[in-house]
Amino acid sequence: MQSFEYANPNTVQEAVALLSPRWGQADILAGGTDLISLMKEYLHTPKRVVNIKNLEELEGIRKTGAGLRIGALVTMEELARNADVRSGYQSLADAAAGIPSPQIRHMGTAGGDLCQRPRCWYYRQGFGLLAMKDGKSLVPGGENKYHAIFGGGPAYFVSASSLGPALVALGARVKLVSAKGPREVPAAKFFVAPKDDASREIALRPDEILTEIIVPAAVVKSATYEVRQKAALDWPLATASVVLTMKGNAVASAKVVLGHVAATPWEAADAEQALAGKTITPATAEAAGKAAVSGAQPLSQNAYKVKLAAVAVKRALLEAVKTSKA
Repeated sequence: MQSFEYANPNTVQEAVALLSPRWGQADILAGGTDLISLMKEYLHTPKRVVNIKNLEELEGIRKTGAGLRIGALVTMEELARNADVRSGYQSLADAAAGIPSPQIRHMGTAGGDLCQRPRCWYYRQGFGLLAMKDGKSLVPGGENKYHAIFGGGPAYFVSASSLGPALVALGARVKLVSAKGPREVPAAKFFVAPKDDASREIALRPDEILTEIIVPAAVVKSATYEVRQKAALDWPLATASVVLTMKGNAVASAKVVLGHVAATPWEAADAEQALAGKTITPATAEAAGKAAVSGAQPLSQNAYKVKLAAVAVKRALLEAVKTSKA
């Protein structure tokens, strides 16, 4: 690990003043579950690390008439157990609880989950976000069994965020603060498929801190379902987060967002259309799952993800109507 300056600010404003307008100069330390490994692998070599773990203004979950405010430092364990999250935003609680490592659930933060870097082994081995060598991507003809089946490149990594699909489906926003002031970005636009290695996979700027997540109030049924190769210490192969607005027993409108199948959380518009006006049954849920993957473009080794994503949608839908308290 490269040596670095360590800063321990007392407020958000002090923290943003320590950042840089260019990537690579300063990094934010919260839970540290991703940053420390990046620094050990020399993928991040910041001159300064800004610790925000002690900023009380970034803590806590608060329910208001407008919805839910989730501080960036809220741990995944807190999110999974919180009564307000579980009673009205079950898909978000499911996503947090689904992280199989107790250590990561207790250390990893909501803000850190959204900002973590891709798990793509090409990126982690130093080939950059787009895994390029001699002007060509290594992914389509290489080891790609865990890569994207949507998007068609040039970014073939999959978004690592566990909370991303649920937040996109719930219509959440993230608050970003710099020395110039705050701004809010819809979760659906926070995740970005980069076109070159100089870009980032999120809309956060190098001089900003993600301070909170705002989830709007709504009476919905929701769930998140993840498919993993093994239950312990593993990343999902495919995820589906669904949010249903009901009219009686029928679906008035639906949001279906897939995870770990594209460089960003992937909204399945065909599945949403297939659900409109329908009652959720095993048959309609299966049809929606098939619709969700109708545009998939699997690579040479990951066609299995098409089936897993369809199954995740089906099971998330059935879970939403079974467990929701709404």
